[in-house]
Amino acid sequence: MASRMIGFTALSGLGEVEPGADLAHLIVQASEHQGLALASDDVLVVAQKIVSKAEGRFVELGSVVPSEQARRLAQVTQKDARLVEVILAESEEVVRAVRNVLIVRHRLGFVMANAGVDRSNIPQEAGERVLLLPRDPAGSAQALRARLLELRHVSVGIIISDSFGRPWRRGVVNVALGCAGLPALIDRRGELDRDGRKLEVTEVAFADAVAAGAGLAMGEAAEGTPIVHVRGLAPRAPERSASALLRTKAEDLFR
Repeated sequence: MASRMIGFTALSGLGEVEPGADLAHLIVQASEHQGLALASDDVLVVAQKIVSKAEGRFVELGSVVPSEQARRLAQVTQKDARLVEVILAESEEVVRAVRNVLIVRHRLGFVMANAGVDRSNIPQEAGERVLLLPRDPAGSAQALRARLLELRHVSVGIIISDSFGRPWRRGVVNVALGCAGLPALIDRRGELDRDGRKLEVTEVAFADAVAAGAGLAMGEAAEGTPIVHVRGLAPRAPERSASALLRTKAEDLFR
């Protein structure tokens, strides 16, 4: 089998993204500034944070009145009760609450810390603000893909990513919250391995794997490179939503 090269390139010079920003236009500008022409079958991994910023998903903590549940959890976790209230509003279930840790099941099905509510890399000039996840990451990915097709007539894959912790593992890695134009999950059950044995359980979290690779180029702190261009993937599987990556509550073996 011929080897192939997969390249991850972080796009720089994007600047602060404001509510209402045309992300596709900013991506085109940034890629062309780096001499990188978008091509069909390329993939763009886009940090959730700039999607949320463009969609105006800010909450002013000064406007939040904590509920009794939020106050109780704030005492347990040692977090701001207003922040806890915002987290609860984005969640359908509290999974675990201990000092400095609040794990919830987000309304979109993600089991994650703080429902993705974040304060990092957010200008605070206008007050004490936090940022929520996009309302519909899959819809955001589809809209961005369609806008890029309109601007440059190329059909690229889009992954909206965020960094997650993992059970039993330290550290965070990027995962896919939503995607468009590529298979989030590739089912290889029924295929044969090199010794002719049939694969029985192998499903590949393709979008998560791409997001994790892009996270190395994107960075987690002050790098200022929230978009990564990926070339050379060529997945041979039908498009599939990132919702396919989520296990149901009935499949949760750890509770």
